[in-house]
Amino acid sequence: MKTAVITGASRGIGYATATLLANRGWNLVINGGHNKAALEEAAETLGKNACVQTYYGDLSLEEHGSGLIACAIDTFGHIDLLINNAGVSHIGLLSDMSAAQWHRVMQTNLDSVFFTCRAAIPFMVRRQQGRILNISSVWGEVGASCEAAYSASKGAINALTRALAKELAPSHIAVNAISFGVIDTDMNRCFDEAERQALADEIPCGRFASPEEAAAFCCQIAESPEYLTGQVLRFDGGWI
Repeated sequence: MKTAVITGASRGIGYATATLLANRGWNLVINGGHNKAALEEAAETLGKNACVQTYYGDLSLEEHGSGLIACAIDTFGHIDLLINNAGVSHIGLLSDMSAAQWHRVMQTNLDSVFFTCRAAIPFMVRRQQGRILNISSVWGEVGASCEAAYSASKGAINALTRALAKELAPSHIAVNAISFGVIDTDMNRCFDEAERQALADEIPCGRFASPEEAAAFCCQIAESPEYLTGQVLRFDGGWI
């Protein structure tokens, strides 16, 4: 039975993807780092259809990145899929941003990917198989005013994805990223109704994508042939 490790899986894209994989019979290790009750609630629901292990910890810290992977190996013996979904945003002018705020975005969005990938790769190489899927954003491709740190972190994830794919392709491990547009998750509920409508009007599809649509695409990429690697695939309703 296949095993997936999903970070930031107590809500949004991570939880929706975990739900789809659970329904397909995957074992799951799900992570959250800010709301333990929400993580346990997600595990209880997912556990109705799959074997689920939780790992609570802030992946911006090295010990939790390695701890998450160790938890997966100890529980299920192998990892077939790592989905790096955990992330935070910061809205505001760069000139008003503190060093602590900058580092929080970079550590949560980028360092966490480094820590989990570094820990998981030896186990995947040993088996000569595996998939890594990094959750990115269109802002990592084109940048967003007042989201400079977030844009920089996602741009770095895109570059890391392409480079790591070249390192791991000889070991039959595919590494890809999805560049998401506006998904209707808690991260985008900071907008009021007028702002949401104005944003939706910019998107040719005329709406935000649902977490379930995003999850379906994540699963499609995760289950694709290994020859699909090193790609940053855009999912944005024709927006950018």
